[in-house]
Amino acid sequence: MSDLIAALILGVVEGLTEFLPISSTGHLILAGAALGFNDERGKVFEIVIQTGAMLAVVWEYRARFFRVDVALYRNLVVAFIPAAVIGLALSSFIKSYLFKPVPVALAFIVGGVVILAVERMSLKARVQDTRSMTWLDALKVGIAQCFALIPGTSRSGATIIGGMLFGLSRKAATEFSFFLAVPTLVAAGLYDLWKNRSLLSASDAGVFAVGSIAAFISAFVVIRWLIRYVANHDFRPFAWYRIVFGLLVLATRYFGGVHWTT
Repeated sequence: MSDLIAALILGVVEGLTEFLPISSTGHLILAGAALGFNDERGKVFEIVIQTGAMLAVVWEYRARFFRVDVALYRNLVVAFIPAAVIGLALSSFIKSYLFKPVPVALAFIVGGVVILAVERMSLKARVQDTRSMTWLDALKVGIAQCFALIPGTSRSGATIIGGMLFGLSRKAATEFSFFLAVPTLVAAGLYDLWKNRSLLSASDAGVFAVGSIAAFISAFVVIRWLIRYVANHDFRPFAWYRIVFGLLVLATRYFGGVHWTT
């Protein structure tokens, strides 16, 4: 398979999964392993295409981002700090031991069970929209985001489900998860690109461009769809998808059918 086709597939995977509670990192690790695109160059590629997905949020919510909104900026900074601190402290351990199909598959299953458990609760929303969030609400969501440092957990899943547990409405939690993706993905991307700058090559520009554009378009579609979806539906279908997908990965890992290279 050519690198451009692999880039297109992985870009679509990134865009479709970044903002759904099913883990984009987990899907990229598994897809990269299946496509044989999971070497050090492939990991840099994954960092780059996240920018495409992030730009989809900025474009969709440009009216909020490109105006002075002190409360939003404050909440994003507060929510970003916990995962940034813990991520810096544990990044080497996480990448060495958890960026593999089996740990990711287990995280898929556990995350699905957690979503099912939360959806069975009778939660009452205290905060109906993101404009009503306090800095303390943002901090709680930021703490929930720390669980997403475990590959396969899902950044959006951790922040949305965490937000709902802490009193945010389903719509408010989903929108704030979108907003929080911007500083989180930008900071993580810049940090990883700096660490892996020796792997950057002008010859990869075409591959990066294809992946980023595919991620932008697919993420834009998902963002618009998800906001409409949460108005009348819960996250149980995503939970069952996570559980079934995780079990399928474990089955192919232990009984054959797919040659996982990590």
